[in-house]
Amino acid sequence: METLITYCFHVPGTLVANLTPLFAVPFDCTLLHVSAVASNNNDATLKVGTPANPAAYLAEFPIGDSQTPAVKASFKDFVGGQYPRLNAGNSLLITLDYDGNNGTAAQNVSVALTLAKG
Repeated sequence: METLITYCFHVPGTLVANLTPLFAVPFDCTLLHVSAVASNNNDATLKVGTPANPAAYLAEFPIGDSQTPAVKASFKDFVGGQYPRLNAGNSLLITLDYDGNNGTAAQNVSVALTLAKG
């Protein structure tokens, strides 16, 4: 049985700046799932990658509106048509553009990533 780890965060209120959470994965893993949503109709976008290439794993996409998450969970959703493989110590960067291209700012944003250990 594989061990699944969920990394999630929630930002309450109306966003006024981009968010760029960055962390090093503690073990070899595979990114299987990304979902993101705001409570309002918004223009925010999200991408996942590395500091050197912020869209290395998942190209920029609009997050979900009005409590309906946008979900990326098929291998076809990820760059190269395969689930991204990370080695222990690799950096993982999440880039949330709070208003897309100067559109409506996101409110009450939730983001979740699922990683499979091993």
